[in-house]
Amino acid sequence: MNRRAVAGGALIIAASSVAAWAVAYPQSPISGALVRALADCAAVVTVGLAAVPMLDTARHRAELTRTAARPLAVSGAVWLFAEVVRMVVVAAQAAAVQVFGVGVRTVAEFALHTTVGRSGLVSILAALVVCAVAVAAPRTASTAVATVGVAAAGLAGRTLAGHLAESPVGGLAVAVHAMAAALWCGVLAALVLTVTHRGQWARVLPRFSQLALACVGVLLLAGVLGAVIRLDSPAELWVTGYGRLLSVKIIVTVVLLVLAWRNRAGWLPAARAHRATAALSRSRSLTELAIMVVTITFAAALAVAG
Repeated sequence: MNRRAVAGGALIIAASSVAAWAVAYPQSPISGALVRALADCAAVVTVGLAAVPMLDTARHRAELTRTAARPLAVSGAVWLFAEVVRMVVVAAQAAAVQVFGVGVRTVAEFALHTTVGRSGLVSILAALVVCAVAVAAPRTASTAVATVGVAAAGLAGRTLAGHLAESPVGGLAVAVHAMAAALWCGVLAALVLTVTHRGQWARVLPRFSQLALACVGVLLLAGVLGAVIRLDSPAELWVTGYGRLLSVKIIVTVVLLVLAWRNRAGWLPAARAHRATAALSRSRSLTELAIMVVTITFAAALAVAG
């Protein structure tokens, strides 16, 4: 099930990246958007796997922590690989050379002497630390909190050097928006990867629902603020590539919110009362996650289109 879910997610990222490129053409290069989406999705899952044990009760938290350790190491490794590839791709674009023709020296100079490069190094270092902790460190409550903090720093560091970096308020709004989305989407992905039976879903889903509600409120407020700062007029929503990407992202987000609200009204009470099977809970989660992946991919294309 998990391998099929990961393969399906990769296909959705690829298809959504092509769609985002078509919507924004020629403003958002497909290679940059694709590697950014892969890195963002891996980072989101890493944040979620680091945080998911906190949703279970104290009596069962250690079990969920152990279950999440291996997926956390894998997601951290994928994140690390994606960030390194993204650094090479962005350095090649900055140097106006082909990806396979960019040298190590060019990548190193880009990483050390540009704001975007240094922010990428923060993400690479964060992914490396998460991998090391997941493999070697004891999975205690304090370690879990520290891991969440490191992963969050790696995710937020890149957003602060992104397309609204010239505006302190806009940059902060994008970072907060990204973190709220990462917790909401990442923890749900972590539940699919770690929760295996009906009793676990009954314990963790109500807590996830409360977390998701708070995250949705924060990401909507921060997203609206960032859009207001970035756009000069409403007409940009359809006459510019960036605006068209934002418009599609808004539409997909609305669809996601409607689905999430329906799940909260129907699936949540059933799971809490042990009337929803684990298979049903995974199915509902995967449907919601598929739309989340599309949203994250369009957000990555927005960051590249800038």
